[in-house]
Amino acid sequence: MSLGEHHYALTVQWTGNRGDGTSSYRSYSRDHDVIVPGLPVLKGSADPTFHGDRERYNPEQLLLAALAQCHMLSYLHVAVKHGVVVTGYRDEASGLMRLNRDGSGQFERVVLHPLVTVADAGHAELADSLHHEANQVCFIARSVNFPVEHEPVTVVG
Repeated sequence: MSLGEHHYALTVQWTGNRGDGTSSYRSYSRDHDVIVPGLPVLKGSADPTFHGDRERYNPEQLLLAALAQCHMLSYLHVAVKHGVVVTGYRDEASGLMRLNRDGSGQFERVVLHPLVTVADAGHAELADSLHHEANQVCFIARSVNFPVEHEPVTVVG
């Protein structure tokens, strides 16, 4: 493996067989476990609209979470490179997924709303501008085929 390659692996185990398997659309649960050795099991399901369990994470939420997490981590890295001291970060991310007549669907856009707190008022404008650079280095944002937009707010704390 080269230094530029990183391999990831996990197990997805369907736990939703109610006894009849997939004998009909409503006969099975969408519940499943996402298993990564050494970490707590992530309980997943489908979105409730698609007969999922609203008390479990769904893939659409996890995609949105991955984009928001990756942007935050990339942003913090870029801030360090530019000498901006970030003391707080919170993102109220949102995404739009559209369904097609054939039952397929896709995300059309994600909007991240980072609220960034910086230590120095003189860095507020620079801090706002760093979201573009963070987006350029975010592994997940670079891997999706829809826009990941940013509507940041920077405050001094």
